[in-house]
Amino acid sequence: MTTAEDAARAGLIKVGGRPPLKTYVAEVWRRRIFIFSMARFKIESENQQNSLGMFWVILKPLLNALVYGAIFGFLIGTEGRPDHFVEFLIIGVFLFEFFAQSWTSGGKAITSNAALLQSLAFPRMALPLAAVTQRFLQFLPTIAIMLVFLVISGGFGAIEVQWLLIVPLLALYYLFNCGLALITARLSVHWRDLNNFLPFLTRFFFYTTGIFFSIEKRFADHPTLVKITDAQPIHEFLSIARSLLLQGPDYHVDNRYWLFVTLWSLGLFAFGVWFFWRAEERYGRVD
Repeated sequence: MTTAEDAARAGLIKVGGRPPLKTYVAEVWRRRIFIFSMARFKIESENQQNSLGMFWVILKPLLNALVYGAIFGFLIGTEGRPDHFVEFLIIGVFLFEFFAQSWTSGGKAITSNAALLQSLAFPRMALPLAAVTQRFLQFLPTIAIMLVFLVISGGFGAIEVQWLLIVPLLALYYLFNCGLALITARLSVHWRDLNNFLPFLTRFFFYTTGIFFSIEKRFADHPTLVKITDAQPIHEFLSIARSLLLQGPDYHVDNRYWLFVTLWSLGLFAFGVWFFWRAEERYGRVD
């Protein structure tokens, strides 16, 4: 009779079992085409029933920017407004939309795919990664629209090489959101009510990140509050993006922000991979 030790020496694991972390990560990497294909299919299935189809990918963040700009731009007046306010607002709304959608869809990637989990054998990590990849693919066209708008509006200023730094920034942003989605996806398996709290958590981040006002100008008399906000990773991502794409005294950021977002992204992603992998055996038993 074959023992568990013999099976392990032969490289065999039980169905639904958890392989070693290195093997597991390699299995996820080998399924990268599957992850990308799943993300693309989700985009197509979400929009095929709409009359405007894929145009909603661009229209939704544009409408959000219009609504927030009309409401909050009027309510807060000129206090807290930086130069190039419209451009400032669009960058904030577009980038935050990717974060919010990645967190909510990635967080429920396991609990909303029970049938798939129970019928097919594959690394469960593929599901939250596919959810974030889907949102990233939807995010890219909005970046193109945003850049075109900034050129037309004049917010860009002169063409500079530093614009290219938006590429590594978005790569770090993608890793950050993947890590957050992996952590939340596992937690939501243990505590299903978490998915109901995510919209409130994203709303909290929305109002404390400085989407439609400058935190530094709005709370200039409260330096402690500004320092606390500076440590918030979403605020750091938005501040760097605005400093790369806009010109003016309001858009100079501490170069240490790059170090901070790099540590946030790599650290959260590495922890998310480990944390999610630890519960791999649990995901196949989602009810």
